[in-house]
Amino acid sequence: MQKTNMQSSNLSRLIILSLLGAVSLLLFFINFPLPLLPSYLKIDFSDVPAIMASLIFSPVAGIVVVAIKNVLYLAIGGGEIVGVTANFLAGALLVLPIGILYHKYKSVKSIVSGLVTGTIIMAIGLGVFNYFILLPVYGLMMGWGEMTHAAKLGTILAAILPFNVIKGIIVTLLFVPIYIKMRRWIEQQQAKFA
Repeated sequence: MQKTNMQSSNLSRLIILSLLGAVSLLLFFINFPLPLLPSYLKIDFSDVPAIMASLIFSPVAGIVVVAIKNVLYLAIGGGEIVGVTANFLAGALLVLPIGILYHKYKSVKSIVSGLVTGTIIMAIGLGVFNYFILLPVYGLMMGWGEMTHAAKLGTILAAILPFNVIKGIIVTLLFVPIYIKMRRWIEQQQAKFA
């Protein structure tokens, strides 16, 4: 009997993560560029379902939702590998600290701290990753040749870093009121899957 309950719980968890991944993909299509930044950098709200998963289950569950979204996006031909990789890393770097801090302290304050920490880690992490890997690979894919140190640093400081800070702030401003409204439901789901 206990094995059946465990299988049922695992199946329910898989279904919820899959649904959150699908919702995340749909939200990924609702995006907009920011003025004064390159048009390929677009704000979207697809990390919100991943944050929910990290609160309900674990930080890893949030990363799974980010992965589901990006795999589905690639599968439907929605992007190229460099952009999808950057989106996955951004989502993972944002969601992980939120889930870790929330599961340690379980409060609205820990979520806000996680959102701020996640924003900082995402912005810095993507800056470093873009400098060493993504920008050089993207430059080669586009036939631009190897980017100079100054070109990579300029792109990161003028576009990638401010974009990720703004994205983190927007996601934070959107998620906190959603969490406040859905807190009871999230806690019920946590109790169900504990």
